[in-house]
Amino acid sequence: MSNNSMVCADGGEIGRAQVAQAEACGLPPTTDMNPILLKPTGALGSQVVLNGRPWKNLKPVEYYEQFELLLKHVLDAYARLAAGYDYVVIEGAGSVTELNLKHRDLVNLGLARRLNAPSMLVADIDRGGVFASVIGTFHLLEREEGALVRSFLVNRFRGDVGLFKDGVRILEEKTQRPCLGVFPYAPDIYLDAEDSVSLEGKAAAARSGVRAAIVRLPHISNFTDFRLLPDAVYLSQPSNQEFDVIFLPGTKNTIDDMHWLRDGGFEPWLLARVEQGTKLIGICGGFQMLGKWIVDPDGVESSSGSVRGLGLLPVETRLAREKTTRAVTARTASGVAFQAYEIHMGVTTAEREHDPFAITDGGHADGIRTPRVMGTYLHGALENKTVLEEVIGRALPAIAGEMKDSQYDRLADWFGEHVNEEIFAREYL
Repeated sequence: MSNNSMVCADGGEIGRAQVAQAEACGLPPTTDMNPILLKPTGALGSQVVLNGRPWKNLKPVEYYEQFELLLKHVLDAYARLAAGYDYVVIEGAGSVTELNLKHRDLVNLGLARRLNAPSMLVADIDRGGVFASVIGTFHLLEREEGALVRSFLVNRFRGDVGLFKDGVRILEEKTQRPCLGVFPYAPDIYLDAEDSVSLEGKAAAARSGVRAAIVRLPHISNFTDFRLLPDAVYLSQPSNQEFDVIFLPGTKNTIDDMHWLRDGGFEPWLLARVEQGTKLIGICGGFQMLGKWIVDPDGVESSSGSVRGLGLLPVETRLAREKTTRAVTARTASGVAFQAYEIHMGVTTAEREHDPFAITDGGHADGIRTPRVMGTYLHGALENKTVLEEVIGRALPAIAGEMKDSQYDRLADWFGEHVNEEIFAREYL
């Protein structure tokens, strides 16, 4: 479940976490790696993206009523992956012992049981309660489940790992399982955030030298667009700080978030900042908000029908039932080539000719550029450092995490240093 997603080469949409896992394996992401993606839509429940394509908007009860159908799609996706690879790693979501949900478990030990997949329990000691969590979990497992969960590991340990030696002994005695390792907290390994929870209390990992702000919309999505601005400030209300650039990010519900923006006093604040020379850049839903109107005649997002935008760009957006999802190659006006992707449920039209944000493959003009206000549908454009520098009008320093491969290598080294290789080979290879 996440509003942070990306588009695969075939146009299918999957979660950014699964994209990161594919990247770390050196593989192109495919929809089989995330056959079911739930994108929260507020009062409407969640949009169910099935095999990369929007399927239905369902409330939780309605979702669980589709268990048998969804399970078939999950098993089919696994079968296709298993036919092409020697190993498939399945990441569970939630607890392995959610007793009230076991009979319809699609995303954890229920799937492992169906596939007879050996499993490991990952405990986050930073959350506290690791003894009760690990020992209690193993005691709640049924016999068949217990045979699958072969070991446990302790993650995000702060301080001297050697101090937890007695803790490991106690856990092994109580669970009758070997510990795969105690893994230290590693804040200096920079990976894309999985969902917006990670933005709470976010601390800057590095300094970009740009005074940047991102409006923290209630239904914010695809905030990985800003990963090259690690010290950007997320705003839930107008601020007295001075900024060089302010971003309106993507959102899963543009109309509701436009109402939130206006009710929270952001409209006069943003207009005043632009008037004073601050750059304002909108991406996807943020781009739609910069226009004059967002209309929703089919009730795709809201029953209110339409909402007035900020009026800073001469465009109007009409929301549509059919979602646009595609990966593109694009080029800025200065000739910078970059890879990007589109995920939106609307068509934006301009009143007159204008300078585009970029030209995509096939000669299609995307978005609008003016000296102070810009809008684009191209997620990922600002993950290209050269494009970001062109947009904000200044050079950026080398930023930790800019090159993803180096961070994945560091993560692999971290795992290799702390894993018990003998147990890993015995239980899983």
